[in-house]
Amino acid sequence: MKKKLEIRELSTDEVRDRISSEKTNYNKMKLNHKISPVEKTSHIRDTRRLIASLITELKQRETKALNS
Repeated sequence: MKKKLEIRELSTDEVRDRISSEKTNYNKMKLNHKISPVEKTSHIRDTRRLIASLITELKQRETKALNS
């Protein structure tokens, strides 16, 4: 729940920046995991879910802006 509140407090530009940085981080984690397995694979899943939450928030803001 705390992450959702943090995401909603970000500005739209900050959300876009965060999406790009998290995608970069996610790709690095996947590559590192293929080379040598990571102990906690849940970090990869959590990052993927965070990216999805950020994208969802961005889409909601865009839809809200169009409807207003």
